[in-house]
Amino acid sequence: MRTQVVIVGSGPAGLLLGQLLGNAGIQSIIVERASRDYVLNRVRAGVLEEGTMALMRQSGAGGRMDAEGLLHNGFSLAFNGRSQRIDLAGLTGGKHVMVYGQTELTKDLMEKREADGLQSIFNAEAVELHDFDSDHPHVTYQKDGSGHRIDCDFIVGCDGGHGVSRASVPENAITTYERIYPFGWLGILADVPPASDELIYANHTRGFALCSMRSHTRSRYYVQCGLDEKAEAWTDDRFWDELRRRLPQEVADAVVTGPSFEKSIAPLRSFVAEPLRFGRLFLAGDSGHIVPPTGAKGLNLAASDVHYMFAGLSEHYLEKSSAGLDAYSTRALTRVWKAVRFSWSMTMLLHRFPEHGDFDRKIQEAELDYLSDSVAASTVMAENYVGLPL
Repeated sequence: MRTQVVIVGSGPAGLLLGQLLGNAGIQSIIVERASRDYVLNRVRAGVLEEGTMALMRQSGAGGRMDAEGLLHNGFSLAFNGRSQRIDLAGLTGGKHVMVYGQTELTKDLMEKREADGLQSIFNAEAVELHDFDSDHPHVTYQKDGSGHRIDCDFIVGCDGGHGVSRASVPENAITTYERIYPFGWLGILADVPPASDELIYANHTRGFALCSMRSHTRSRYYVQCGLDEKAEAWTDDRFWDELRRRLPQEVADAVVTGPSFEKSIAPLRSFVAEPLRFGRLFLAGDSGHIVPPTGAKGLNLAASDVHYMFAGLSEHYLEKSSAGLDAYSTRALTRVWKAVRFSWSMTMLLHRFPEHGDFDRKIQEAELDYLSDSVAASTVMAENYVGLPL
């Protein structure tokens, strides 16, 4: 087989890039090691920046998002028994975010790709990337007991932190930066109405908590927990009790409890690889960087990478210019590091760290008070939360 672009990974980044390329008449094949059902059933975040929403609309797969997504004009910070609302729309000139589950976004993009007759290969085993430091890269894989090869012009790795793309880069060609946080998030999904119409991020002496949602009838809640915790050790009753302890009383009283249908613990990590280009191989999304979920930047950073990647490939094929591809890594990483900084700052502000003493806790309280009192400080937070310009 031959195509212009091989995309490794059928998550949101790979699907979004593939759809934008297909709309522009640029050929692509997506190679995915997992099954279609596995990809669709992965539970992930769901707060979209304005830039991500715009890319979904540009792809032609944004119809259901616009019909069913929940627009949010603000969120709240809870601390010392009270809540402070960050007015996103008022502080940013009318900008907002949208709550729309990543699973739903993936489904929309996958259905659009199939409807357009664009090729995806699932259950591809032993995927290997070859000769991306030359003018003739290719990808090989095994499927149904046979070996296959795809020749291409470029390879874009959208296969996450444990995928083959970044692992294929020579060790001396890449620099990585990492921060491992000493806790995780225990999260549940339950078919109960949310405690609030907007997200609530809570700083409490017992640890961080987050009240979120997927719809008007489905809620997503989190509590900070130790890395040695096991999700199965948390009964639903234990989780609901702990969540309510960490919330202001009026919010705790609004929490509707019910049986969970998904429960898991996610460790928190900041990670960036530099550069994001290696000859004719490019990294995008989690294959190049990972942020803690505080601030909801992971999916949105993947979308911004796709924005720069699509611009570069479009210039190459439609304008015969290499400028966009040459600038991809620098452009993407400039925005990545700003988002990494924001996610790190939100994580430091809202969580309780084992090594923190009274001084550190007082600094957190002072920062939260400052955000409450300062329009300038609240504006900085709002601008970062809705997403910096692409």
